[in-house]
Amino acid sequence: MTDPRARDVYIVDAVRTPVGKYGGALAAIRPDDLAAHVVRALVDRTPDLDPARIDDVCFGDANGAGEDNRNVARMAVLLAGLPVTVPGVTVNRLCGSGLEAVIQAARAIAHGDAHIAVAGGVESMSRAPYVLRKPERAFPAGHQEMFSSTLGWRMVNPRMAPEWTVALGEGAELIADRHGITREQQDVFALASHQKAVRAWREGAYDDEVVPLPEVDLPRDETIREASSLESLSKLKPVFRVAGGTVTAGNSSPLNDGAAALLLVDEEGLRATGREPLARIRASAVTGIEPQLFGLGPVEAVRRALERAGRGFAEVTTCELNEAFAAQALGCLGQWPELDPAVVNPRGGAIAIGHPLGASGARLAGAVAHQLAAAGSGTGLAALCIGVGQGLALVLER
Repeated sequence: MTDPRARDVYIVDAVRTPVGKYGGALAAIRPDDLAAHVVRALVDRTPDLDPARIDDVCFGDANGAGEDNRNVARMAVLLAGLPVTVPGVTVNRLCGSGLEAVIQAARAIAHGDAHIAVAGGVESMSRAPYVLRKPERAFPAGHQEMFSSTLGWRMVNPRMAPEWTVALGEGAELIADRHGITREQQDVFALASHQKAVRAWREGAYDDEVVPLPEVDLPRDETIREASSLESLSKLKPVFRVAGGTVTAGNSSPLNDGAAALLLVDEEGLRATGREPLARIRASAVTGIEPQLFGLGPVEAVRRALERAGRGFAEVTTCELNEAFAAQALGCLGQWPELDPAVVNPRGGAIAIGHPLGASGARLAGAVAHQLAAAGSGTGLAALCIGVGQGLALVLER
């Protein structure tokens, strides 16, 4: 996208479901149906577009162990009623999967392999199955161990360094230790996430973005706590370290279900939609870091993406940084002193809205695009930390 020979890539539209809580309103909805819903909604909002002209559908999905198996992107195409000639591909970069899908689709358009693409992500953490290893020999006599595929490490390779495979929350504790981030700072950050999300919904900021499922009574994100307070947050016990821990359920993102999708085009595709774009994609970057410090993954990815876009932190007018944990988000923000904290997650973040793993990156990219369109101009940034030690960032402009 920074190649001068590359085509400009535009985001024409972006939609998402309301985010459901674990075991909540969306728990009965299969992930392939969640994905199909946002794909269908996206197409319906652009009536001038012939769906047969969609060159590819690229979806992120972090699990893929249950009903989202067998290429959930292709399942979404078929379930959404798109022509069978529309292909689909599913990608996995764990928490960054939805943003990875956007980047891969944009790259195909930029280099002439497509004119129109749908990119997004989906996750049902409620419906993530339990999984069982195949036994090494037939008819084992003993008990077999079952693993939850909802979140985190499972069936760990014994050759992995033990410090790499700590729980995600322990990784957040390590970041808090390293950067001197207190429990109070984390709780203040978490409270602000809820307050901003409550205000955004009340002011109608999500009206053009969220497409509720008709069969589900869930008009808004389910994990936003309007009554949250510092007092209530301070009473929660640490989850990952019993003694001296600072990371709690209140200052971490919850387990969630949801889906998001974006319509990406080049100039030819833009004419086919008959619409004005929300934003243009400028640059992206992905980086690696020690697995246990995965939460700091966005630090270098954001720097590289901005450099490729020819922009600095002071020029960023809106930033969506995924809030996997308050400690993790604060650790990143502390490394970007030039970034105005007021532009970060202005409509609430994942601590309030939720973090359906494979969908979150697409949600962030869509949120930035809508915010740039509402402002009329500016530079936007979407970034996520990724389990097993990666960071992913995307720069948009309008």
